[in-house]
Amino acid sequence: MTQLQFTLNFDEIKENLMESNLDEVLKSTLVIILNEYMKKERDDYLNVDPYERSNARKDYRNGFYDRELMMSIGNVELRVPRTRSGNFNTSLFEKYQRKEKSLILAMLEMVTNGVSTRKVTKVVEKLCGESVSKSMVSSLTDSLQEEIEAWNNRKLDDLEYCPYIFLDAMYTKIRDENRVVPHAIYIAKGITETGKRIILGMKIDREESYDTWRNFINDLQSRGLRTPRLAISDAHKGIKKAIETEFRSAIWQRCSVHFKRNVIEKMPKKDSTEIKHDFKKIYNEIHPNEARRLKNEFIKKYEDDPKMSKAIETLEDGFEDSIQYMNEAKNRQRYIRGTNSLERINQEIRAREKIIKIFPNKNSAFRIAGAILMDYEEKQIGKRDLF
Repeated sequence: MTQLQFTLNFDEIKENLMESNLDEVLKSTLVIILNEYMKKERDDYLNVDPYERSNARKDYRNGFYDRELMMSIGNVELRVPRTRSGNFNTSLFEKYQRKEKSLILAMLEMVTNGVSTRKVTKVVEKLCGESVSKSMVSSLTDSLQEEIEAWNNRKLDDLEYCPYIFLDAMYTKIRDENRVVPHAIYIAKGITETGKRIILGMKIDREESYDTWRNFINDLQSRGLRTPRLAISDAHKGIKKAIETEFRSAIWQRCSVHFKRNVIEKMPKKDSTEIKHDFKKIYNEIHPNEARRLKNEFIKKYEDDPKMSKAIETLEDGFEDSIQYMNEAKNRQRYIRGTNSLERINQEIRAREKIIKIFPNKNSAFRIAGAILMDYEEKQIGKRDLF
């Protein structure tokens, strides 16, 4: 993918800093940056700089038109570049506005469902520049809901095979009539044989259990997902059983990050520096047999210490499941030993959740999580493959 590069008029930015309040500074600065980005995006499309003569030219500049972009700091007025043929389209609005729209919608729904505070009402009016109506909410909701549902239900048959699939769930609070009920957001991510990262799907359900995990995996399979070589997850009993049932030829990789944390939590709190150092050496290995040797040496060294009995028991119970990634090529191991990459996505959902506090309904949570996942996948396009 072509990387756009551009310079900014810092004198213009400085003038805005000196003469405006903080909100206006942020707006004005973003307008300068986004306008300049779109101009350079058009230059990249035309394949020529302004006033340059070249046989490689694809089209001609044809001025600008004004368009508003709704952002979390309020509406901003942008000058969108045009070309003579009309074939040029900036990527700015589609890529940027989906996540902004999902956050705004969640706030709007809080207002219309009667669960907002006066402060939230003021924030919404600042975001939208007008009072909130149910018809406005409905229109925005329908467009975003359809877009995310279509993406989440897309066929997976044509995707490159994913030998590594990561499964994880996070809990969030959703209002259900007059109650606040915890719901699990299930997420599946894959890494292809060439190292491309793909979001395979998501689902929201009341609880995390064997049946709900099995249904989620069945949904993925019905869309064309093939059985992976490794299925990576935490040690939740329901997910482990569902993987064994639905991905029968797959090997279960227990998230080594979670597992190491579980073992360390069972170690004595005092004077454990040497113990932790010896333990971490096991997972610094890249060959399973060498890791087993170090594990046996660790147990032999500390098995007579009664304070280590629970840690050693935990280590022995889960060790083999936590080192399955070591059977894969060395350059792949760091990417498949745990579910950390999914947890980073969860953190972004959490950041939005902190603003909203409690999702007003299940669809609202679906739109926020879906918009973030779609944005993550789009950002992978053009990135270097992992291996």
